[in-house]
Amino acid sequence: MNGPLSGGEGDGEGVRGVPRIPSPRSAADDLHPGAYRPGAAGPSGTAPRAEPAPDGPRPVKADGVKAARSGADGAGPAAAPSHKVLKSLLGAWALAACSAEETTAVEDHLGDCAQCADEALRLRDAVGLLHTDRDLDLDPMLRFRVLENCLGRRPARIPVPAWADPYDAETARLDALLQDIGDSEWHAPVRLKWFDGKEQVSRRTTVAGVIGHLLTVDGLVVGALGLDDPLGPHAPLPPAARTELFWDAAKHPPTGAIREPWRDQSHALIRTVSFAGRGVDETSVSYGAFALPLRDALLDRAFECWIHADDIAEAVAYPYASPSGTHLNRMIDLAARLLPAALAERRHAGLAGPPQHLVTAGSPGRSLHLEVEGSGGGSWYIALDSPAAVGCPDRSVAQVALDGVEFCKLVAGHVSPEEAAAGQDGDREAIRDVLFAAAALSRL
Repeated sequence: MNGPLSGGEGDGEGVRGVPRIPSPRSAADDLHPGAYRPGAAGPSGTAPRAEPAPDGPRPVKADGVKAARSGADGAGPAAAPSHKVLKSLLGAWALAACSAEETTAVEDHLGDCAQCADEALRLRDAVGLLHTDRDLDLDPMLRFRVLENCLGRRPARIPVPAWADPYDAETARLDALLQDIGDSEWHAPVRLKWFDGKEQVSRRTTVAGVIGHLLTVDGLVVGALGLDDPLGPHAPLPPAARTELFWDAAKHPPTGAIREPWRDQSHALIRTVSFAGRGVDETSVSYGAFALPLRDALLDRAFECWIHADDIAEAVAYPYASPSGTHLNRMIDLAARLLPAALAERRHAGLAGPPQHLVTAGSPGRSLHLEVEGSGGGSWYIALDSPAAVGCPDRSVAQVALDGVEFCKLVAGHVSPEEAAAGQDGDREAIRDVLFAAAALSRL
């Protein structure tokens, strides 16, 4: 047991007749026919020295796997490549730059070597980040999903009410957008669009001007909760008048400094409704010509925040996604609930056809089936002749089908009723009246 493991008298036998185990060949061993081949002992039982390579061009070493697998003279059994050789090929394998033979050898090795398998996974993930067609901008919904996951594992001591979630999510998404834009982009021109009852109109402002508009209209909700109105205690109620007052009172065009007061106000609003407890959602918020309960007013503010964030994103060439399907559905539902009153208002102004079949309040009346497709979609039945009537399938006289985002753009006045890509069936006058009433919900 103390003697060498190899060294028979030319017969290739080891100690006590055990065949000598050859050491793995390196790729250099196969460069020329005169190289030493394991198992071929010299006259003294030791390995002979490699003969010098013959004259002429020296063979080029193509790759370690091919050299290790093939014999020097093309004959003999193939030896498995060493761990060191295969490990050196992992980078090329992750980049799909290996030959077919190398790929097979590496992948066979990964099934047996946990260390190399872990390294290969890390390299493959790293290569995925090198693709130039990947969008490096963060998903706008990332913050919401992270918070949702965190709160699911550890619920907040005082959670945000579910009815305030859309406003919380949309203000957070807009704030993330504003954080990414440069100083000069606060002055990028933005054209706000809405429908004045007869046609689409617009007003030119800047990114900072849009945030000032959101700040002042959110002030209606802030004031209803007993907080300080950003325009003071005697500010007007109609959103358009509030916005014009803010723009006219500014000595200089708004800049990026407007972000902080808008952000602080939205956070204060969320904190207040979270601590207020039950019943606060029914607090009335007056818009001048109409009023909404707080839960609907915050949904309205979430909707406008998304629409104007999309306006800003378009102005600064920033990718911006639609709200989550759940939040989008609630925004569409609010618009559908407001449609009967908007239709009655247009009828009183002579902008819609007269009612055809009046019923008592709370009774089923003539209806239009509004079918909204895509994320956040659903079906609603809109009462046509009186806002006090109840829409129902049995009294449906027409049907309109629109994509969810398309319907929201119509409600925001960004798409005219004539241009709305709507599938229509049934009473044409009812369809026209409802589409125009949807656009009339928009305002500055």
